Amino acid sequence: MANKTGCRCPRCTIRGLMGPAVLITIGVLFLLHEVRGSMFDFSNTWPFILIVIGAILLASSLAPMDGHIDSMVPPPVVPQAGPPTMPGSAQNSLPGQGR
Repeated sequence: MANKTGCRCPRCTIRGLMGPAVLITIGVLFLLHEVRGSMFDFSNTWPFILIVIGAILLASSLAPMDGHIDSMVPPPVVPQAGPPTMPGSAQNSLPGQGR
């Protein structure tokens, strides 16, 4: 298993709440339908799901991205030092210059 660390910035944390919030909203709507009957029929209450999704997207877009880790961009490669030079050999500062 790969040792993958996810982003823990506030924006990604709030976006991670999207699935649980929608499931809880659907569960509450079905519970209200069972308890209260036709007034809370799912065909009348589906806009609440859109409101929950919109509220989470709004909160996510307003949250700061401090410490965000982009999983699509590979980590920066640190340049290695060039090959070792022989003592006494002069290197040209500009290409194409002869000795």
